[in-house]
Amino acid sequence: MQMSSSAPLEREIKLRFESPEAARAAVLATSARPLRPRRLQSDVLFDTEQRTLSARGEVLRVRIEDGHHYVTFKSPAEHPTLKLREELETGVENGERLVAIFLRLGYRIWFRYEKYREEFALDEVIIAIDETPVGAFVEIEGSDRGIIAAVAALGRGPSDFIIDSYRTLFVRHCDERGIPAGDMVFAER
Repeated sequence: MQMSSSAPLEREIKLRFESPEAARAAVLATSARPLRPRRLQSDVLFDTEQRTLSARGEVLRVRIEDGHHYVTFKSPAEHPTLKLREELETGVENGERLVAIFLRLGYRIWFRYEKYREEFALDEVIIAIDETPVGAFVEIEGSDRGIIAAVAALGRGPSDFIIDSYRTLFVRHCDERGIPAGDMVFAER
């Protein structure tokens, strides 16, 4: 799929941290200002029975979090070092109802994942601290220049960039431990 120059583009990378506390300390040391408090995000990825969207590298997601629900379409990533892709997103009134609609339309849930996310603003980027069942990550989204500056402010460099999706990181985590990869959700929930 060719991206149009007017399509909204998502540019992001992730950095792994040893703990949410270490990630938060590093982010706060950059003088980033709080944007959104810590909250649980539950994401549901959809595909056709034949996995048509996945085969094309596309994502159809419903995100449900306290008071906010979104539907998102993402095109295939097209950059070797930054995750760069078209992203179309809009708020919806009821995420659970949208999930039911997609199921009735013939889509299938193929992956669910959860994370606790806290967001900060720093110059040209949004920095998210993500606590996932497979570790702590800082996700930086914004302009190329802003991402590079934020990474440097965090004391990291391009060799630390992770552009894999949380699903890919989860599957790799499970493979390394010899456990089946189901959904990436917190055990206590």
